[in-house]
Amino acid sequence: QVQLVESGGGLVQAGDSLRLSCAASGGTFSNYAMGWFRQASGKEREFVAAISRSGGTTGYADSVKGRFTNSRDNAKNTLYLQLNILKPEDTAVYYCAADCSYGQGAPRRSYDYDYWGRGTQVTVSS
Repeated sequence: QVQLVESGGGLVQAGDSLRLSCAASGGTFSNYAMGWFRQASGKEREFVAAISRSGGTTGYADSVKGRFTNSRDNAKNTLYLQLNILKPEDTAVYYCAADCSYGQGAPRRSYDYDYWGRGTQVTVSS
């Protein structure tokens, strides 16, 4: 059983930055591709970013490309998402997720992921 705990969310102003972390336990972190998703109030959950097991492959939603950076530290069992130039439309609960299929890529579909954290709230004021 893999446990994922997100942290680092908060209330910021437009243009500010945040760094989200996702601490993993209960499994071998380097075996899992990892993803970030977000869900705004009243909207469906959407893909944000993903990273392969080694960290060599990353993928981003068009809405965050160039502003967000996904990275991982396999020695620390931790996933990171650096959020820069935040916009009010980035306001959402951000979730990390683990794909335990031993694939080589960075999946973008939520149903590819097996374990999910409880999320951390990011609120961006204008």
